[in-house]
Amino acid sequence: MSARLEDLPLRDDLRGMTPYGAPQAPLPVALNVNENTHPVPQEVADDILDAVALALRDVNRYPDREFTALREGFADYLGHGLSREQLWAANGSNEVLQHVLQAFGGPGRTAFGFAPTYSMYPLLTRATGASWIAGTRGHDYTVSADDAAEQVAAARPDVVFLCAPNNPTGTPMSLDVIEAVYDAAPGIVVVDEAYWEFAPRDERSALTLLPDRERLVVSRTMSKAFAFAGARVGYLAADPAVIDALRLVRLPYHLSALTQAAATAALTHAPVMLRMVDEIIAQRDRIGATVAALGYQPHESWTNFVLFGGVAEPAVTWQELYDRGVLIRDVGIPHHLRVTAGTEEETTAFLDALASIDSRS
Repeated sequence: MSARLEDLPLRDDLRGMTPYGAPQAPLPVALNVNENTHPVPQEVADDILDAVALALRDVNRYPDREFTALREGFADYLGHGLSREQLWAANGSNEVLQHVLQAFGGPGRTAFGFAPTYSMYPLLTRATGASWIAGTRGHDYTVSADDAAEQVAAARPDVVFLCAPNNPTGTPMSLDVIEAVYDAAPGIVVVDEAYWEFAPRDERSALTLLPDRERLVVSRTMSKAFAFAGARVGYLAADPAVIDALRLVRLPYHLSALTQAAATAALTHAPVMLRMVDEIIAQRDRIGATVAALGYQPHESWTNFVLFGGVAEPAVTWQELYDRGVLIRDVGIPHHLRVTAGTEEETTAFLDALASIDSRS
């Protein structure tokens, strides 16, 4: 008989925790984990394959530990006068955030976020030995500058996570809230802009707040807008001193030569890779309008997904959609479900399936 988890000499602070577990199922329409469901354009895929093939020639050697070309690529892509000394990357934004917690969190320290928010924040916090503090949002999931600053000042966390726009609600966060939180926080403030490319074009990124704010960190990912979820590449921009701190905790050669080559090649095609963003935004807005017409309550979203309320029994509706070949996400918010904006065909399949179910509360 194999051992049970509770029979092992596990760290006491990990007992009772459950791992991140988004459902995975081979359904025709999978719209549950906010992937970009559009494939990488062929012209880009060809260049990525060439770059990886070239990197394979030297795969017997360790990769560039400082991933210099990739950091330069991110600096060029982000703009705002950023240099490679201000950029960091890792295997997905989750590892980037883990590095931040390893450097600035840890035993005896705390991390804070406004709930509901990205479920990995508390998991990463506790896994790195820190304690998680959940703040609160308004009934519409927004946070005001005054309330945010008051909550952060009272909690005095070592790390603050601001998901902007927020997952799983899609809620935007204004720069005045970020500024207020930074002024109230004694430690590192991480603005997670994983979905920023889906925000209105005329809005300002938190990257504009970086000058003279040495405790501010802005994280991004290639998983969403860049359709690169399988490549696992996340990155952040911050003061060079913060980047030095992250070097203290990263594993040696943590980004493989193949990952560096693929991501660098993809970045050189940023305009092509981002061409699909407008289509995704159109499908997102179509979802919002149609679920509202069906009698549900969609929330404002600056992301590639829509959270909608008014669902009588989310678990039942989720299963009925599943039975119709459509996988979406029950994020645990009462009477709500979340769906990713996919291709036009995938969106149509979801909306047709939802229309066939009477699950309004």
